[in-house]
Amino acid sequence: MDTNERYDVVVVGGGAAGLSAALVLGRSRRRTLVVDAGEPRNAPAAHMQGYLSQDGMSPADFLAAGRREIAAYGVGLTAGEVTEVVPDGDDAFAVRLADGRTAGARRLVVTTGLVDELPDIAGLRARWGRDVLHCPYCHGWEVRDRDFGVIAHPVTGAHQALIVSQWSADVTLFLHTTAALPEDQRARVAAAGIEVVTGEVAGLVIEDDRLTGVRMADGRTVARSVLFAGTRMVPRDGLLTALGAATRPTPLGPLVTVDETGRTSVPGVWAAGNAIGLAEQVVNAASGGYRAGVAVNTDLLLADLDRAVASAESVPIG
Repeated sequence: MDTNERYDVVVVGGGAAGLSAALVLGRSRRRTLVVDAGEPRNAPAAHMQGYLSQDGMSPADFLAAGRREIAAYGVGLTAGEVTEVVPDGDDAFAVRLADGRTAGARRLVVTTGLVDELPDIAGLRARWGRDVLHCPYCHGWEVRDRDFGVIAHPVTGAHQALIVSQWSADVTLFLHTTAALPEDQRARVAAAGIEVVTGEVAGLVIEDDRLTGVRMADGRTVARSVLFAGTRMVPRDGLLTALGAATRPTPLGPLVTVDETGRTSVPGVWAAGNAIGLAEQVVNAASGGYRAGVAVNTDLLLADLDRAVASAESVPIG
């Protein structure tokens, strides 16, 4: 990336959504740059599951393969953090990086992902992606039939415990700071045979570098070898909201509104992946990036044709 270079498209974020959008744009002969801050959400995980043909692949290998693929089509990739995007008044944007570099872009695709904020429990972060997990669709098969613990979520309550009961018949729900469960959840928890433990969780018991129990604030220890902990998922949507992108309310907080192609309410700006959808898995993010890439290329093509038509019509005849 050279300072003040102008691109057809700048993609902010180099995860599955960003690389997928860039692949489509590169194959469409668009001058494209991917700016990657290098903070993938799934970095702590050793493998990713559920992606057809890539099941079990490490996230690092997946990203490396994607980078090789976009490079084959002339797409640029630079490490850096985009701190500001400013409309330049000419149907384009100035994209500014933390190190002072700037690039111009006719269109923008934001795929900056989200940040998982874990419950404030000692030792949780150190085990994240190992034996402290979040998504059973990502990791449930690998830990099936083991003894599960689940930390009740302050918003969704026992929902995660009910879901993970598909992978194990031995599930314990720790209410932690949740005072009570809704009546419909209580009935389902009972039907699923899930044990409920009241009181706050103070920390984890780790022996020989593996989880063996959950330590309660009152001194009790409940033996568990796998712990599911719902996170507060915070989308990295600051660039979008600073541009004035419309949002919609959800039970987990506001999310930027997009159409079926990822187009935001800001002209010339698309978004995909966890930045606009908290439940997007890698395969969904890649699909969203693909759709955005197709839509952006079409938008640029039609804009250029309309400009050519307008120019031809402005030329006097005779």
